Amino acid sequence: MKSLGKWLPRWKKIFEKFYEKRQNAAGTRIRKKLSDLKRKAQEIRNEVQAIKQAAKQEKAKKTTSEG
Repeated sequence: MKSLGKWLPRWKKIFEKFYEKRQNAAGTRIRKKLSDLKRKAQEIRNEVQAIKQAAKQEKAKKTTSEG
């Protein structure tokens, strides 16, 4: 998660180059960065899901062993 905070300030310059100066190369970099962000978001979603599943299984084990 910390790495996401580092990305945003650097992205601002790229966005400015594309939207204000109309540099096509900056547009390509934006698309690449967004693709990387999508990939990272999917990794985080998978991690969250795995943690939730592990907690659910742990809770089920506790309920079974107490019963």
